[in-house]
Amino acid sequence: MMVLITYDVSFSSEDGKARLRRIAKICQDYGTRVQYSVFECDIDPAQWVRLKAELLATYDEEVDSLRFYILGKSWRSKVEHHGAKTALDLFADTLII
Repeated sequence: MMVLITYDVSFSSEDGKARLRRIAKICQDYGTRVQYSVFECDIDPAQWVRLKAELLATYDEEVDSLRFYILGKSWRSKVEHHGAKTALDLFADTLII
């Protein structure tokens, strides 16, 4: 399933920049950065549970913001992209690792 994650981390506290780096690293472990604070994560339900738990344990609910947009399995019909930075479509072409 595709989950779009956006976040805004406050730098008002001393550990804001460290939280921002940790949140970005967690998101990078599960998905692809498509904008500075926006990630597309094509994950299974078990990964979603772990990812969400890690993010909720990291952010500061008093000053930070996390948003999860669950686009599901048929996300391709819901996403339209224009401009630079085209996303890698793992299912359209052969991927050699």
